[in-house]
Amino acid sequence: MSLSHNQATAEDLVQETYLRAVRSFGQLTPESNLKSWLYTIMRNTWLNQMRHAHSGPQFVDVDDEQEQNAVAQAKSSDDPHAWYVAGIEREHIRTAVEGLPQAYREVIVLREFEELSYEEIAAVLHCAVGTVMSRLARGRERLRAALSQWNTRPGRGARGAGEL
Repeated sequence: MSLSHNQATAEDLVQETYLRAVRSFGQLTPESNLKSWLYTIMRNTWLNQMRHAHSGPQFVDVDDEQEQNAVAQAKSSDDPHAWYVAGIEREHIRTAVEGLPQAYREVIVLREFEELSYEEIAAVLHCAVGTVMSRLARGRERLRAALSQWNTRPGRGARGAGEL
C-alpha cells in the first residue's frame, strides 16, 4: 500500500512479486535476507509498472473502496470521535509522506513502516548505508516540518512527527 496507495494495485503487486520470487528462487543464496530480497523484487516490479503506466492511457477509478471501508469501520467503532481523529491523523501523515521526494519517501517507508534495518534498505535501494542514513535524516526533517503545523489536541505538538 505504501508504494501504490491503492488496495487493488497493492494486491496485484504482491501477487506479481511472489510470482517473480518463485520463478527466481534458485538465485537466492542461503545467507540472503528473504525479506530484503522480496522488497527488492517488489520495488523493481512497482517501478516497472509505473514506467509502463505513464506510457499508456490513464484510467479513472469510479468506486472509492477506501471510503466505503472507512464508513463501515465508523459504524462499528465504539468511540466515533477517537476513530475520526485517528483517521485525520493517518490521512495527514500519509499526505505528508506522499509529499516527500521519492528518495526520502522510499527510505521513510522502508524504515518506519516496514521496519527494515539500514543494511536491508541499502540492499533494496542499491546504495550505501551512509546514503540511507542521510536520506532518512533529511526525510524525517522534512516530515517534521510538514507535520509541525498540525495539532489535533490542545497543548500537544505535531502528533506523529516526533515518532519518526
